[in-house]
Parts: sequence; structure tokens; C-alpha cells
Amino acid sequence: MGDGPRTVVLVHGWMVSGAVWDSLVERLDLTGLRLVIPDMRGTGKSDRPKTGYGLETLASDVLAVVDASGAHRFTLVGHSMGGQLVQWVASEVPDRVDGVVALNTVPASGLPLPPDAAGLFRTSGSSREQKQTILGLACKQLSAESLEALLKDSMDVSPECTEQVFDAWTAGGFAERLAAIAAPTLVVATDDAFLPPAFLRQAVVAPIRRARLTYLPGPGHYPQVERPEETAALVSAFLAGSAAA
Repeated sequence: MGDGPRTVVLVHGWMVSGAVWDSLVERLDLTGLRLVIPDMRGTGKSDRPKTGYGLETLASDVLAVVDASGAHRFTLVGHSMGGQLVQWVASEVPDRVDGVVALNTVPASGLPLPPDAAGLFRTSGSSREQKQTILGLACKQLSAESLEALLKDSMDVSPECTEQVFDAWTAGGFAERLAAIAAPTLVVATDDAFLPPAFLRQAVVAPIRRARLTYLPGPGHYPQVERPEETAALVSAFLAGSAAA
């Protein structure tokens, strides 16, 4: 979307597709921007292989899409597990990344869940009821319309993707790579019960040398859906303040 000189890659998280960015994109000023919004394997309009859902493979997929788009330098915006993936990509090709925004990101070290929650999440692939329960736990300001859109999108994600990607993001396992990230990095925290601001400051901001945290009060885990205007404003301010090379 857009035809500006600056490429911004929006990377979605677990259980949804690139459609999770729709409300935010509608509110972004695309002047000077070109947005690249992949559907990860197993989601949206992408293929649904039975295997291949590790973090390294998914991050390589993101980079392959960027390369196919013709972009040499780019800015990364990731949400939740997508935040993990942009951390991986930014550490893999630090000379090509001019900025990183991580919304409610899972840390590179992973995020193990209590057994009851892990069981609910991991086996939710074909269950609308379980996914509605998960969104109820995760979100604080989700409209009925937005809930329905998220549920519809999530039910189109392959069960293999749901299960294997859950295993990947909870395990993490690449915190040692964060020292390689050279780009200015903005970590956005909200009133997310799973990823509170103090935790993100310690687990994500501290290990990345040019990272800082901003706090958006009110929404839960999906700020780009729950509060798209404010989230778009944060992303736009970061883009305006970080110079594209």
C-alpha cells in the first residue's frame, strides 16, 4: 500500500493474519510511505504447510517478502509474536533496518504460560469458543464488531500454524541476538495483563541499546484494534522522528 520512498513492514502475531492491521492502516498518513503487510504462512492468503513454523523460519519468511518487494532498507512494526519476529530480523540484517516498533511484543526469550492457559491457547486452532475466551482475557477495549472480525480472521488460520507457532513464541530462545540490533526501537506497552509495562521494560527494552518504552493506557493486547487512532499516532510520531536512510 502506498508508493512512497520509505518501506514500512507490518508483521502480525499469533492466531491472526495481516488483516489485524486494517484499522491502524486506515488511520495512517501514507505520505512518503510504502507499506508491506505479509500474511505469515498458515494465515490469510498464504499457503498452509503442515510444518515450518519455527521463529527462524517465520522471520526468514518476512525477510523474503521484503526482498521480493525490492526494499533494501526498511522499518519494522511488529505486534505480539510479530514483535519477536521483527527483533529477529533487525538482529539478522541490522544494516538494513532504520527503525523498529514493537507493540505488546513477546520477548526474544519467550513467554511461558501457566499450564491451564497454555492448554487453552495451544489447542484453540479449530475452536471459536476457545479463541473468544482468549480474546476476552487479552483485550480490554474491543468492540463487538472488532471482536467478530478478529474471530473470523483467526478461524481461517490453520490448526498446525496455531499449535506450532504457539510452541515457538512461548519458547523464544534468541535473547543473545538482541545486542546486534542497531536501529532506534520503540516498545509500546499497554494495560495488557500478559505483558505489563514493567516486564517489557526489563525483558525487551533493557537488552536493546537504542530502545525506549512508551505506555498507552487503556487497551489490552491488541492496541492497533482496540485503540487504532492512538496507536497510529504513536507509529506516525516514531516514523516522523526516525530518519529514513
